[in-house]
Amino acid sequence: MEQFTLGWIDISIMVVYIIAMIWYGLKHAKQSNSEDYFLAGRNMTWPIVGISLFAANISSTTLIGLAGDAYSTGISVFNYEWSAVVILVFFSMFFLPFYLKSKVYTMPEFLEKRFDSRSRYYFSFTTLVGNVLIETAAPLYIGSLIFEQVFPNISGSVIIIILAVAAAAYTIPGGLSSVVHTEVIQAILLIIGSIILTYMTFDAVGGWGNVMAAMETKFAAGDLKNSPEDMLSLIRPMDDPGVPWTGLVTGVPILGFYFWANNQFMVQRVLSARNLDQGRKGALFGGLLKLPVILIMVLPGTMAIAMPESIFPALENPDLVYPALVFNLLPVAFKGLVLAGLLAAMSSSISATLNSASTLITMDFVAKIRPGLTSKQLVRAGQIATVVLVILAASWAPNIKNFDSLFKYLQIVLAYIAPPVVAAFLSGLFWKRANGTGAFAGFIFGFIAGVLLIQYGDTLAAGVHEVIPKLALYNAETGTYYIHFLHIATLLFIACVLVIVITSLVTAQPPVEKVAEMTYKKEIFTEETRELEGKHWYENYRTLSIILLLITAVVVGIFW
Repeated sequence: MEQFTLGWIDISIMVVYIIAMIWYGLKHAKQSNSEDYFLAGRNMTWPIVGISLFAANISSTTLIGLAGDAYSTGISVFNYEWSAVVILVFFSMFFLPFYLKSKVYTMPEFLEKRFDSRSRYYFSFTTLVGNVLIETAAPLYIGSLIFEQVFPNISGSVIIIILAVAAAAYTIPGGLSSVVHTEVIQAILLIIGSIILTYMTFDAVGGWGNVMAAMETKFAAGDLKNSPEDMLSLIRPMDDPGVPWTGLVTGVPILGFYFWANNQFMVQRVLSARNLDQGRKGALFGGLLKLPVILIMVLPGTMAIAMPESIFPALENPDLVYPALVFNLLPVAFKGLVLAGLLAAMSSSISATLNSASTLITMDFVAKIRPGLTSKQLVRAGQIATVVLVILAASWAPNIKNFDSLFKYLQIVLAYIAPPVVAAFLSGLFWKRANGTGAFAGFIFGFIAGVLLIQYGDTLAAGVHEVIPKLALYNAETGTYYIHFLHIATLLFIACVLVIVITSLVTAQPPVEKVAEMTYKKEIFTEETRELEGKHWYENYRTLSIILLLITAVVVGIFW
């Protein structure tokens, strides 16, 4: 791996950034009671909610993964970004009103209100494990991977500890308020840094014509996996190993719904909204911010294909594309600014996950075991939980190097854990006959089926290949067939829904109180329509949703 160097000006910018973020986060600390600490007092406005959603989503893993995938397989990775707009519109219209109305702190808590405690504890535990071992440890590992090249005399473990302590320094004392306010600054810095890098990359390759010519040459030489047309297309064939169109239509919405509508560390930002209107507008604004990602985070990775070797090294690992662009293209000060943006993405993801995980521990376990604790005692429990989580994540992070591909690994893991969760939430909201036994059966089935698919997936794929050849892909390195993880997610989701439906029908109906206030009815839409009558277009979230969907359609159409 190439060793990168930084001047004292760039290092100074990064140090100043770390100190400033800790100070700013502590300045906006809220911990007078549990609602202040875990949900920022439920007083956030829509711009803060939207920017916070964007910043928490664009983690270092995502930032580096987008550029890396765009470099190796093309822009189809953007499908995960624009599809978030559709999901957030759906989430704002149907799920958010119930989340805010129920006054829940966590997503597992909502499941208990709709089903029972079994679903709550199962989902809480699995979310907690995923948050710590994946969503906190992964950014720590990537940060150590990059900054270990800048400071070769410092071990990766020490860098991991420094990054973890920096993020925890304002997360532990200040709670969600500190996290959200620092995320606003981090998102702005990240966007500015990405715009600068995009311009510098475009300037270095000498224009779009050179990018196309380089792709033609490398494809003809066998150095490029896909043709130039496929590299620049969002819609790929059914047997595409990246994002097949069938997976885009079925699997991507399932993974996206889990991430945006069920995942504690994302939904927690919307739960902090002052009211339903602010929460809805914040979610839509977060979706809007996802659209420019193709220009400032995806295309730079694709343009790097045309980068002259004199200023850009040949890379075996595509995950090094983003840091290589930064270190080889940007001048002094700008380099420090963009690296500060990368550091912002890392710290944002870490702090977000730490806060949401501590919320899960405190509200789903501590408050249940010790129901007599005061609000301040719950805050203290959350702070202690965060310390423990930091230690666990920092301890696990170095082990991630044992996995072949971090970005693909994260997606695959999500494909196995998301389907039963999404099936439970959707059936619970839209089907009043769904009961706690059915939901829990869906969770257990999803877990067992996931384990079996991981263990015997090759055998299943070989059989599927005989029936539907394009559904099972061939891995030349291992000599085995496999089913794309997006198709796996779809099959698991359908199976879990069937288990929930069948189990619910053969067991007792859910109690009236579990259904009356926790399922969607036609009357809700009718009443909401009356409330929206006479409002200006910019005050009507439905009108804003339509406008946002039209803008998204235009963007997708351009890169179809």
